[in-house]
Amino acid sequence: MSTTVSATQKPVLNRLRRAQGQLNAIISAIENGGKCRDVVIQLAAVSSALDKAGFQIISTAMQKCIADENDESDPMTVEELEKLFMTLA
Repeated sequence: MSTTVSATQKPVLNRLRRAQGQLNAIISAIENGGKCRDVVIQLAAVSSALDKAGFQIISTAMQKCIADENDESDPMTVEELEKLFMTLA
């Protein structure tokens, strides 16, 4: 099955793939007795990458919500967007 990635999804996917690579490196480092300092630094990098991806996803949703304000489909409410945003804070 082929899927099309939008221009707004591409940077998020790139960030998540980078985080996935960092997470794989962390697992490998732990399995191979890597230094604690290196593992913690990589954990911080993964955490930051995931936070940024989440903020980017929510930001895109907010922009779409504002742009589709008059759309009769099921847009997210401001309260729902705020709640999603605050889960990352």
